[in-house]
Amino acid sequence: MKKIILCALLLIGSNAWGQIKKPTLMVVPADAWCANNGYMMSYEALGVQTDVPDYKQALQNDIDLLNVISKIGELMQERGFPLKDLASTIRSIEQSSAENEMLVGSSGLGIVETPYEKLLNRAKSDIIIELVYKINTEGPKRSVTYSMRGIDAYTNKQIAAATGTGAPSFSAEIPVLLEEAVLNNIDNFSSQLQSYFDDLQTNGREVAIEVLVFDNVEGTNLESEFDGEMLTDIIEKWVNDNTVEHRYSLTDATENKMLLEQVRIPLYRTNGMAMDTRAFTNELRKFLKAAPYNIECKLLTKGLGKAVIVIGNK
Repeated sequence: MKKIILCALLLIGSNAWGQIKKPTLMVVPADAWCANNGYMMSYEALGVQTDVPDYKQALQNDIDLLNVISKIGELMQERGFPLKDLASTIRSIEQSSAENEMLVGSSGLGIVETPYEKLLNRAKSDIIIELVYKINTEGPKRSVTYSMRGIDAYTNKQIAAATGTGAPSFSAEIPVLLEEAVLNNIDNFSSQLQSYFDDLQTNGREVAIEVLVFDNVEGTNLESEFDGEMLTDIIEKWVNDNTVEHRYSLTDATENKMLLEQVRIPLYRTNGMAMDTRAFTNELRKFLKAAPYNIECKLLTKGLGKAVIVIGNK
């Protein structure tokens, strides 16, 4: 009888372990690596010129980079982490005719996406692994020094890190040298990523929501009252009721602008589908559109971690 109970407990434990959800990852070369190797490009948005990594050129012209990214991806996949491929995501962006340089509402408001934000929006990975590596030469021997940072794709906060230098070798290829260098720290790095993701499942994902108001025939703004309650307070109450443990910060509130930061949204919807910033904020949009408010709104996103609701602009 005891053996049967023990087997049942082991089976339950095994099933539970198999159902543990892992964060999705994407490995990218860090900005510093791209800058040092000449893989940067400039783009202009609203009159401001910015330099950003040119991942496409880097992958097309540096076979070592492609192999190194593949090797890191392989090591993470062996530890059960689902991966989004950088090269495939870039191709998907280029092939999509629906990808726009700028979204412009009828009011003239422009929400600009950087190439990096486009990449994140298309990949929708939970964590970005930024990788820097350097080849060291000592006579006929070579070694690899590397640095990896796990970045929350929604907040851009660092959540894990690993650095090291592998042993010198006469003949090993760069991916092999990197693997030897990384293996000493990869399990600790993976544990840091999983611990952070576990915290998100308990306490919610951190995002930001901005509400803006533009000229509209109804004259509705955030100080408009409905049954004696200002729209600002109505929105804040909805956010309070729908966030994990009612966690958020109202950092700005005027008649035409409202900014909510550190908004903790559930990681998954009630049907098990992943919840993201847009899906969560779209529920707020539908709430405002319904009776008794009947407010027309436009929903825009800026990167993975921020959504903008524009009142009176559809």
